Amino acid sequence: MRRTALLASAALLAGLLPWAATARAADEPPPTAVDRFEGEVPFAKQPAEGIFTWGGDTDDPPALRLADRADAPEGAKVLTGTYEISGYGGFTHDYAATAPAHDWSAHRGIRFWWDGRNDGRKITVEIKDGGAHGEASELWTASFTDDFTGWKRVELPFTDFAYRTDYQPVGGIDHILGLKEMWGYSVTLPAGDKGDFAMDGVELYGTADPALRASVTTDAPVHPVEEGGTAKVRVSVATTGAAPLTGPVTVTYTTAGGTAASGTDYTPVSGTLTFPAGTASGATRTVEVPTRRDRAAEPAETIPLKLTVTGAKAPAETPQVVIDAHGLPYLNAKLPIRERVADLLGRMSLAEKAGQMTQAERGAVGQGADITAYALGSLLSGGGSTPTPNTPEAWAKMIDAFQLRAQATRFQIPLIYGVDAVHGHNNLTGATILPHNIGIGAARDPQLAYQTGAVTAAEVRATGVPWDFAPCLCVSRDERWGRAYESYGEDPALVESMETVIQGLQGRANGEDLSRNDKVLATAKHFVADGGTAYGSSTTGTYTIDQGVTTVTRKQLEDIHLAPYQEAVDRGVGTVMPSYSSLDLGDGKGAVKMHARGDMINGVLKGRMGFDGFVISDYNATDQLPGDRAAQVRAAVNAGVDMMMVPYSYKEFSTTLADEARAGRVTTKRIDDAVSRILIEKMKLGLFEHPYADTSRAAAIGSPEHRKVARRAAAESQVLLKNTGGLLPLKKSRKVYVAGSNADDIGNQTGGWTVTWQGSSGNIVPGTTILQGLRKAGGQVTYSKDASAPTAGHDVGVVVVGETPYAEGAGDVGNGHDLTLSAADQAAVDKVCAAMECAVLIVSGRPQLIGDRLDKIDALVASWLPGTEGDGVADVLYGKRPFTGQLPVSWPKSEAQLPINVGDTAYDPQFPYGWGLTTLAEPPRGGASALSALASRATAAERHGDARTGRALVTRARLLVQQKAAGHLTQAVSKPFADADHLLLTGRYGKAVEKLAEAYRAA
Repeated sequence: MRRTALLASAALLAGLLPWAATARAADEPPPTAVDRFEGEVPFAKQPAEGIFTWGGDTDDPPALRLADRADAPEGAKVLTGTYEISGYGGFTHDYAATAPAHDWSAHRGIRFWWDGRNDGRKITVEIKDGGAHGEASELWTASFTDDFTGWKRVELPFTDFAYRTDYQPVGGIDHILGLKEMWGYSVTLPAGDKGDFAMDGVELYGTADPALRASVTTDAPVHPVEEGGTAKVRVSVATTGAAPLTGPVTVTYTTAGGTAASGTDYTPVSGTLTFPAGTASGATRTVEVPTRRDRAAEPAETIPLKLTVTGAKAPAETPQVVIDAHGLPYLNAKLPIRERVADLLGRMSLAEKAGQMTQAERGAVGQGADITAYALGSLLSGGGSTPTPNTPEAWAKMIDAFQLRAQATRFQIPLIYGVDAVHGHNNLTGATILPHNIGIGAARDPQLAYQTGAVTAAEVRATGVPWDFAPCLCVSRDERWGRAYESYGEDPALVESMETVIQGLQGRANGEDLSRNDKVLATAKHFVADGGTAYGSSTTGTYTIDQGVTTVTRKQLEDIHLAPYQEAVDRGVGTVMPSYSSLDLGDGKGAVKMHARGDMINGVLKGRMGFDGFVISDYNATDQLPGDRAAQVRAAVNAGVDMMMVPYSYKEFSTTLADEARAGRVTTKRIDDAVSRILIEKMKLGLFEHPYADTSRAAAIGSPEHRKVARRAAAESQVLLKNTGGLLPLKKSRKVYVAGSNADDIGNQTGGWTVTWQGSSGNIVPGTTILQGLRKAGGQVTYSKDASAPTAGHDVGVVVVGETPYAEGAGDVGNGHDLTLSAADQAAVDKVCAAMECAVLIVSGRPQLIGDRLDKIDALVASWLPGTEGDGVADVLYGKRPFTGQLPVSWPKSEAQLPINVGDTAYDPQFPYGWGLTTLAEPPRGGASALSALASRATAAERHGDARTGRALVTRARLLVQQKAAGHLTQAVSKPFADADHLLLTGRYGKAVEKLAEAYRAA
């Protein structure tokens, strides 16, 4: 059927399209059908040929069907579909992976019928060139705008297709559109409001354009030069296959237009460059454009260098020479920042201010021309949005290219580029991947939290990124939440204690370190109470708890969820991100989305707390507000959101904001406040003086020094929940049988937000798995993932089980996830633990329900998501380091107990908050009398402000209780035990020991 579809004749098509026939030259090849949508191509994925959908998350893929249409341009059916895309989504037709690729080189381009909605949306079409198959090909893109009504034939010449820079599945092949080995096409539908489409009759048309065999390019689209200097624009010619030119290529150039005055600001130039036949591919000529000094302080001025090309494909855009802004107060780094900002703000237009408040996704701006056109203030890489290849050098090169575009704006305001580096520079392959926050919370080590922030900042800034959307300061109150592992724990006091990470990221609280090449701007998120959403309250897609409603009293809000944000403000955090979730305070207003809560953002955060950084929205979060786009923009901006993360709808946001301001519905004062806040942070970062990447520290990315910190973090995060007979640490003389799905899977070990948004299983990043760590530690190890290998002859089993990766609401319990082990993991635990003494390690983002097997398990370890350094896990298993971790969340007996948290009136978990056995060489001795003495000493330490002694005394008391209570925890033990840990974190050392004494008596 495929060959029939692809080789249909023009005569047949003409018969089917009585009103669609177009004139064709005598020597023009007949059109070649690609898709008629009559059912000849199925909905199927490779290796079968077929049409399939895809998207950024579960809600993004469109719904497709073949529909009978009386007005079908050809045949009886058309491809139609509906969509509502928040990130990205579309559909693909791939030829079968086992079939030969197709030769499209005889044709001018690809065309199809599109049923226009006249909504002004841009639709991107992608073609797949070379490579092993459609999903391992080189991607080239072009687009068209739906600015018409009804059926229209859209023609896209191959000369319009540009190499895709935001994603290449195999890192690119030769960067040449060869057209001789084609694997199909894709259509990317627009993000935003709901939409529908209809398409028909995809075919190849016309005679091949000779310009495809050669192309002219310039070294950069923008050429900044200081006033009085000479810009040098390099013009190059390249050919398909790098063969010499078969015919001459001429490039006529002239300086004309722009904002610079010819003869006053620059010396006009014109002429012709000639590349004769036989010229080698890659040959380069240089055009020089001299500028003049006039000694006046001025904004930047542009000089377009217009190029007219004969014999080759012309550059995609006209290169711009830019005379740098000079002499203006805001450029003077010696002046106070607020004075500089005030000067710049007074010069900016409304459109330029709106641009500063706009953040777009890198994948949406393509080569970056819209950065200049819309004076954009910021770009981001969403989870998994990476350059190709995904290397530090490619990141820096990409960001520098985007920064270059900002230099073509009037005031050359630099971009601020942001990423979600939530456990290391996790988008970058080869970066140091640290434990997720839940593991850092388990480590209970503020200095370690600081060091993890410092490692992350150094690796992020070395790739040219100055802004990190971290840390998450959520207080996770329900382990069914798919973001539970992004929290340091369920106790606000624990979260506050880990906020040393902010200094690791930013440096000193006054912001003076932000311009360093190893520091980044941090983001406290998600303001506020995202960790308190009620199970079943979410209305986002199939989510069950994420982005739901938090219903609390004002006191509960203050005590549990707001407290960490005051700490963050006091530590000088530069940005804050509101939550997707809604807040219901029982005040009659009902559940209100946080992005619209001016009482919390303007009132509490900026007002009472004194936050003076800027507020950045979450990804497309304003789309969830009620009303049309104007109402959404108005609500968020007036509530206090300063910059809007509108990845693919940045044009609409920017223009809508300006319209709202002109109409007086958003005040000039509100906009000026927002822009001032953004510019202040950019100046603190030193971006005006040094906008481009400083890669001098790039060698430290993934370095042994950084991995040493990650290894220590992995070790300290391990929580020993049970250790019958002192099975752990393991003795190297014992033969160890290792099993379980997570023993040798670094993707599962690192979890979500690793290389891609959701993360994935498998060998996705460099590092050491837990199995590899055990082997490197020198033990005698046999490995059988499913425990199918014989168990005889082994002394002890280590079964590493747990979850597979997920992120955000996709990981919510009830949305394809639960808190029980998989059948395979359960079988592995049962088999190994029945055959020998066994230790079970649970690699997961939250507690797993293990109570039904607890009696069969000798040692149980909560390993969380330890990152790339499995050696750290092996360190505690073999005793190189002692187990010292403590539970950052309560470990439930059953899902029916959820939510369960320290401080609850009825509190009877499997293991209480703060529980964590140790393998220190000498456990403490004593009983009730010893605890009484410890309480007196702890009270004295508290009175004298001796935190170090106070903590040590409480720790000693905790270990005494654990020695007695291990193996027979009851509600009477667990509640005071957990309460004691909260008291410790709040500095009430004497009361903490008194609670531990109560637990001791009950044990």
